Amino acid sequence: MSERIIRGRIDRSGALVSADAPLLRLQQRAGAGLGKPLALPHLARLVALAQRLHRDISRPLHTADDHSDIHALVRIIPDDDGASLEISDWRTRPVAHPQIPAIGDNVVVPHGWTWECDQLLRVVALRAAPDAPPVPADWEGRSLSELFELQPDGDGRFPVLRALARQSRFGGQHVQADAPAGRLAMTLSGDALFDAVGGFTGFRGSAVVADDAAAGPVPAAMLVDPAFGSLPLSDPQFGRRIDGALRGPLSRIIATAETISGQFDGPIRADYARYAGDIAHAGRHLLGLVDDLADLQNIERPGFKAAADEIDLGDLARRAVGLLGMKAEEKGIRIDAPRTDDKAPATGEFRRVLQVLLNLLGNAIRYSPDNSLIWIRVNREGDRATVTVADQGQGIDADQQAVVFEKFERLGRTDSGGSGLGLYIARRLARAMDGDLTVDSAPGQGARFTLSLPARE
Repeated sequence: MSERIIRGRIDRSGALVSADAPLLRLQQRAGAGLGKPLALPHLARLVALAQRLHRDISRPLHTADDHSDIHALVRIIPDDDGASLEISDWRTRPVAHPQIPAIGDNVVVPHGWTWECDQLLRVVALRAAPDAPPVPADWEGRSLSELFELQPDGDGRFPVLRALARQSRFGGQHVQADAPAGRLAMTLSGDALFDAVGGFTGFRGSAVVADDAAAGPVPAAMLVDPAFGSLPLSDPQFGRRIDGALRGPLSRIIATAETISGQFDGPIRADYARYAGDIAHAGRHLLGLVDDLADLQNIERPGFKAAADEIDLGDLARRAVGLLGMKAEEKGIRIDAPRTDDKAPATGEFRRVLQVLLNLLGNAIRYSPDNSLIWIRVNREGDRATVTVADQGQGIDADQQAVVFEKFERLGRTDSGGSGLGLYIARRLARAMDGDLTVDSAPGQGARFTLSLPARE
């Protein structure tokens, strides 16, 4: 498939000196322009990494402007005068800013009230349980501190105000409230709320009459409207909400940890840099789980179809090697990739095929011994184009091969390397593109996974 490459050029000082229109627009929306330092933090860190390593690197690029999230693949080629950028598979998705719904009629706290406020502590919802005193009639438009007269704790502090500063959960906030039944002594507890991009939107919590407060704060799960938050894994909205709630915060954690680990802002103690590297690794693992859950929801919904792009399996295999090559080098693993003239024209969705190949190659690297070889070959078999990823790992016996593509199957492994969903998702994607994913292996002889897709002339 011929696809457009978006190009750019960074000079030795880190300024963007030339850029194709999409990259330039992104730079301008970030408040900069040509001749100015690259204003896209993720891309700037990747450029700095390539220059520090003095080698080409290829990485996924995730960034955003006021209108959309942007996902792409970037190749950075450093030289003595700066670096050249080649960005492909540029995809945009409109940014959604979901509104958190008010507390539903069926959400109650025994012997108390449920409440919700915005980020300025303005009450937006207040509801009483059937066995609780009725709520004040004039609560609308009042602030939390006005509706509930806050009382300091034993140290003279106010837990809700501390939680507001930290945007975190709180409990044990003693208050007095004027209700139709008279003045009440109550205890507040609440959970911080965030939108899909990690922005703080307020609190949702409980107010329990003092006689019942000894039971402790009400778990957050009891405070969420079932129509919004109590979704089973099978609900079509589950994956989208998990994705929206976690992706933004996790991406920021990873970016910050990588900045610290890479010492881009200055040198730090080596052990602190390693700690930050561990945090980034754990964050990427969690983000991978989020991706797997979102993909699981997507591929299992009725009527799921993949796009029918014109692709070349040889080209996509080389891209996968470019993205994971450094990970293999860290273990001394050599990857024998298809040559540039090895082609296998096929029909399948560009992004999804690359996703499958990254899963297969990532597994091969993860479970191969150090200083071993992984080879990737493309071929044409009748009306099928194939790509095979083979390793020199421990292999998979016949019983394991029968279940290796099952959901959550990890073949007894207990490490933190994956969710047990990758191969299940990969095969579902292959079959959604009128192809298949198979395995051929034996104990002690490595594993060979083959993706087959409809061939094209």
